[in-house]
Amino acid sequence: MVTIAVDGPSGSGKSSVSKAVAGRLGLAYLDTGAMYRAATLWCVRTDVALDDADAVARSVREMPLEMGVDPAAPGVVLDGDDVAAAIRTTEVSSAVSQVATNLEVRAEMKRRQRAVIDTENTDGFSGGRGIVAEGRDITTVVAPDADARVLLTASEEARLRRRSLEVHGAADAAAVDATRDQVLRRDRDDSTVSQFLTAADGVVTVDSSELDLDQTVAAVLSVVDRLGQWQA
Repeated sequence: MVTIAVDGPSGSGKSSVSKAVAGRLGLAYLDTGAMYRAATLWCVRTDVALDDADAVARSVREMPLEMGVDPAAPGVVLDGDDVAAAIRTTEVSSAVSQVATNLEVRAEMKRRQRAVIDTENTDGFSGGRGIVAEGRDITTVVAPDADARVLLTASEEARLRRRSLEVHGAADAAAVDATRDQVLRRDRDDSTVSQFLTAADGVVTVDSSELDLDQTVAAVLSVVDRLGQWQA
């Protein structure tokens, strides 16, 4: 069994790379950022004021959320509803930091995330082979004892270009500008409660600024192999 933890800022390629690594190694995949997005959507749908920290925390503790961990099709089911697309809307993206910076929410999310990791290291989708978990503070808070810990980063220009392509389907100046505030503001806000901009001790940095997806996946797999933490 193996746990691979991947941190990094918006647009660094965490999700795409982590899914690909999990698929290559036959592991489960956990998108912890999607959990915070789902929590935000849950609060919006249940009319919880996002500026009421206590109410948000109570609501999230009761949230009926199921995270799919198949890297080929990692679904997000909220109260029986597939919300994989709904959590990626601008409405959720612009509000998620209010939920993600709530310390009680983070504690609840950490509990749920660790439960998924523990399940995959004993049974679960992977049959006990393990998991790739990615997000904001996975290497330092959620899975500090992971077998391999990677900080996936990239230049601001590269991150904005990637997120612009993802959200707007284009990376021209107008599309990048439309994405800039959302990406940089969320990183700034989230960095007040989690460490994902610099590597902690024992965490290996992979800079994907000049790498394509396949090259970045290869770089992360190289880290895992170098640390001697994976056996087929």
